[in-house]
Amino acid sequence: MSYRYRLATIFLLAFFLDCLNIFMSTMALPAISLEMGLSTNETTWISHAYILGLTLIMPLSLWFGELLGARKLLTLSMALFALASLLSGFSTQFSALVMARLFQGITGGLMIPVGQAIVFAEFPKTERSKISTMIMVIALIAPAFSPSLGGIILDYASWQWIYFSNIPLALITSFLAWAWIKNASFSKQKSIAQKPDWIGLTLISFSLFLLLTALTQYGQAHQNIWLSHLYFGIGILLFVSYYRYSKKQSNVLVDLSLLTNIRLRASIAVYYAVPGIFTGINFLMIFYLQKILGFTATQTGQLMMLYAFGAFITMMVSGYFYNRIGPKYLLFLGVILHSFGIALLYSVDESLTYLLLIPAYLLMGIGGGLAANVAQTNAMIDFQNETLLKSSVLWNINRQITFCVGIAVLTLIFSLYQAFLPLMQAYQVTFITASLLGLLSLFFIQKLPVHTIS
Repeated sequence: MSYRYRLATIFLLAFFLDCLNIFMSTMALPAISLEMGLSTNETTWISHAYILGLTLIMPLSLWFGELLGARKLLTLSMALFALASLLSGFSTQFSALVMARLFQGITGGLMIPVGQAIVFAEFPKTERSKISTMIMVIALIAPAFSPSLGGIILDYASWQWIYFSNIPLALITSFLAWAWIKNASFSKQKSIAQKPDWIGLTLISFSLFLLLTALTQYGQAHQNIWLSHLYFGIGILLFVSYYRYSKKQSNVLVDLSLLTNIRLRASIAVYYAVPGIFTGINFLMIFYLQKILGFTATQTGQLMMLYAFGAFITMMVSGYFYNRIGPKYLLFLGVILHSFGIALLYSVDESLTYLLLIPAYLLMGIGGGLAANVAQTNAMIDFQNETLLKSSVLWNINRQITFCVGIAVLTLIFSLYQAFLPLMQAYQVTFITASLLGLLSLFFIQKLPVHTIS
């Protein structure tokens, strides 16, 4: 195996663990809620703590990478990830489990931007679509199969083993990072790690924390609506303060100036329109299918297999067409197909179930797989060396935030419709609204150049 594919293997294993923890751990939440006597709103923080940990540490990952080197950082992060998984499984109190999950997110967040950056640096521009396809295949496999895997673990063991099951793979990844990564892989330009900008770190970290907290509460805890407004307002204020502050600094942690790059900006918009919106749609569909249409959990989970099948097909061919057609037309096609699949959900009722659900999930998978894969490749295609590392941090922070935003925004929209529409209609109109929101990304896509990547 060549060196660059060894690096890709290490990163993909770590990325798989990340996706697994986002999706499989949700299967454990009902059992944890019952055992610890938690409300639904309290239980969601077990998942959100992991995403917050990932998001808040990513701005520091490059500094740690320069300080320790890629080999030590990736080895240590996966070893600590195994420890955090052990602590999560042994937690007997809610607060301890939330802190263990936060720690688990922090250890995973240390590795992802650095791992992706060193892998992309080893692949020339014309071949980055290959590694992007691998990344998106992993991003499909995890949500498609992890609910079933989590269910098996819960049926034959206990919720603790969902966390314990991460330990072997984390330790294997840690060993491979130590054995395969060369010491000079991380930074070819800097021999001395610069101290992080602690003022900027404080501003961006608290901004992200408050905004994610507000979005979560908007969708789940309407009795605290004014507190959510306060969190959101302060979060926006801190974000604006960080933006103004960062423009005066030469060594920023999250370089928002990179958003002037048209490809990165369009790719971020697509990620909100596709993976972000689908995450929210999938969340609502679980309740719609089971509470309104009487589906079982197994039947609901099987629909994700259709989505994964459709996405897998397009991901296998998108790399071929990326260098021939270019990202603009592929993103147009992917977003339109994805939005049309969501729009089909409007007509799904007791009389038209599988007749519409099957093409809807296939179209969402085909369009979503195409758009997400092309966006992943397109986002960092113009960056090299230090800017590639910084763009990796910005891109991965965005990737984590889209999951929270998708669920929070669509849940909030559904709750507003529910106030004056019958329950089934509220769901259906929310689906139509989501499909239209996805089309807003076409405004950013149409600004992309038509020519292909060379």
